[in-house]
Amino acid sequence: MTVYDCLIVGGGIAGLQAAIQIGRYGRAALVVDKGDGRSTLCRSYHNLLGWPDGVSGSELRRLGRVQAESTGVRFVKDEITDAVRQEEWLELTGAERTYQARTVLLATGIVDRFPDLPGLVPCLGKTVYVCPDCDAHEVRNRKTIVMGSGDTGAAMTITLSGWTGDLLYVNHERKPIKQELANQLKEAGIAVIPERIVAVLEKDDGVFGGITLRDGGDIWAERGFIAFGGNEVRSGLAEKLGAERHENGHIMTDARTKMTTVPNVWAAGDIGVHSEQVAIAMGEGSQAAIWMHKALSRMGKGVELPVSTAGRK
Repeated sequence: MTVYDCLIVGGGIAGLQAAIQIGRYGRAALVVDKGDGRSTLCRSYHNLLGWPDGVSGSELRRLGRVQAESTGVRFVKDEITDAVRQEEWLELTGAERTYQARTVLLATGIVDRFPDLPGLVPCLGKTVYVCPDCDAHEVRNRKTIVMGSGDTGAAMTITLSGWTGDLLYVNHERKPIKQELANQLKEAGIAVIPERIVAVLEKDDGVFGGITLRDGGDIWAERGFIAFGGNEVRSGLAEKLGAERHENGHIMTDARTKMTTVPNVWAAGDIGVHSEQVAIAMGEGSQAAIWMHKALSRMGKGVELPVSTAGRK
């Protein structure tokens, strides 16, 4: 039986950066990745140091894996479905096999909820966006359609109104919009169309051209945003291990170490509590790996690092 020093669940941005850091310490590390997640869909991250023309999530993942493997980190494709604490290690069960490790990093991220519309996925991160902090800049003074649901889409539209005066909100799911938001949309002169979208007009490998409505033909635009709410926070393994979570499912971690409320279990990236940014995910991955290495170094001396006390009274 192999007991790894570190097992990283999730091969996205946070998990890969942690793998690179922990591998450089010479630790026996394994990344278990199911091969999906936000970064597999993003066609181009625009706000990263060193990538002025953008870089796709798939390319970052490819480069990150090559870099981590060069330090000796191993990768397997599997989906972890269960996790328990044993006396001397943590045991995680996947669809393919069971894994044991002395420390675990949960970097399973979140999954955006959006409808299965033809033409949408090829545009994601290139001309259709999900995060105003990342990409509101990309819609500056451009005709933009927000595809969303109820209050979530309305709030996104109002946020973007500071970047472009040519906005349209299509309430695809036709959910109610609270009066305060409806008033703000009206005051800003933003039209709201409560109709179903049947397709995104995509051309030239991810260039957004507008939408097709079920009852109203085509609407042209240069850029799009999606805002449907109800994103899935993949923190179920943390719950199984007894780690404290916020009401929205995000995992509580120590601000300095990124350790959860469970000893020897860390969390980094979008499942933590912060703005969802690639650069932050990278930083948290490194931060967690540094303290995982410290913990492993102290285990033989009988010294434990403090766990997170976030949220405790």
